[in-house]
Amino acid sequence: MIKSTKYVIAVLDLEASAKYYQNILDFEVREIGDPGWRFFVKDDCCIMAGECPDATPAGGLGDHSYFAYLELDDIDAYFETVKAAGGEILKPLRDEDWGMREFALRTIDGHRIMFGQEMDF
Repeated sequence: MIKSTKYVIAVLDLEASAKYYQNILDFEVREIGDPGWRFFVKDDCCIMAGECPDATPAGGLGDHSYFAYLELDDIDAYFETVKAAGGEILKPLRDEDWGMREFALRTIDGHRIMFGQEMDF
C-alpha cells in the first residue's frame, strides 16, 4: 500500500523557486534545516526541491520535464488563481474525452505540472 506521494525535483535557484511556488501556485514553503533544500507543501502534496545549479535545466528535458499530475477538487478556482498570479499556462483549462477537466503549466524552473479534476457526467 502506498501511503503518500512526494516529488523530488532539482532546481537551479532555490530562492526563486520558493517564491514561485509560494506566490504563483499558493504553496507553503518549509525550511528543513538544510540550506540546499525546501519543501513546497499544499494540502496533501509535498514537492521536495533541491538546489542543483549545475544540473540540466528542466526546460531542456522536453516532455520529460513533466513530473506530476495533481488532482484537485475545484480546478476552475485554482486555474483562475494561478492565471491571475502570472503562471505560464501551457494547456488552457478544458474538458477532455477521458473524463478529466485539465490544465498544464510550466514552473519558473521549466518543470511542467498537469492539474486535473474528474468531471461529473
